[in-house]
Amino acid sequence: MRLEPGDLVAVVAPSGPVDDAALRRGTAVLEGWGLRVRVAPHVGSATGYLAGPDAARAADFTEAWADPEVRGVLCARGGYGAQRIVDLIDWERVRRAGPKVFVGSSDITALHSALAHRLGQVTYFGPMPAGTALGRDAVTTEALRQALFTGVDALTAPDGEALVPGTARGLLHGGTITLLATSLGAGEGAPPPGERIVFLEDVTEAPYRLDRSLTQLLRAGWFEGVTGIVLGSFIGCGAETELRAMLLDRLGPLGVPILWGFPAGHGRPQLTLPFGRRAELSAGRRGRLRFYG
Repeated sequence: MRLEPGDLVAVVAPSGPVDDAALRRGTAVLEGWGLRVRVAPHVGSATGYLAGPDAARAADFTEAWADPEVRGVLCARGGYGAQRIVDLIDWERVRRAGPKVFVGSSDITALHSALAHRLGQVTYFGPMPAGTALGRDAVTTEALRQALFTGVDALTAPDGEALVPGTARGLLHGGTITLLATSLGAGEGAPPPGERIVFLEDVTEAPYRLDRSLTQLLRAGWFEGVTGIVLGSFIGCGAETELRAMLLDRLGPLGVPILWGFPAGHGRPQLTLPFGRRAELSAGRRGRLRFYG
């Protein structure tokens, strides 16, 4: 689904504490697009490294989604904590309310997986209102606007490079590697069935720690059915040569196309990816994702 000027969107904080100035900047961008913005009651709360108690964060998410006037739910920022509320959300009320636009990234990977598992709906892995890119990077901001109001037909990686060249088709999903690995064993930790293109990224994780997470996913059979892999940003994840070598060592034996350098995840620019849509990956010079269906 898409938004229109005049629609109401709710901003929730499922994970870490929210900086007031950053949130004001982000909501101003949304309001500049003609959206009405409602900030959930507990977004300004903070309990250490969390944006308030688990029950409060889960209630904010549930109430925002269940409100028939709300057309979209946007996560204020990542951090840590989304996994802690997955089992506290009233999923029956969420299911009854039906699909809504949903945006978030980083730690919000857990909610993308939960919404895919429980509702089977398309969600947007993209910049957040209190993040570091929305309103500060023109490419990032315009990409989110287009995704929300007109949809996404194709995305390119101007500096992309094929670690393994080729083309692939499948359902796009994925997110932050460490969140995907720590979700194994939970209901939402199982990947969607069928052919899949996986997007992977992370931030401030040493190569050996990412190796450990990928090895866990590989040993659990999580990559079965994967036809292609898109690698996003890896800000603060060590020397690029070491990181690339590790990723190729762990993922290359899968024998599927692998695109390096897709501008999404953390950092700038941060393109908006529609998880849950079918896509065609072209892993070559520049690199491209085309969406269909």
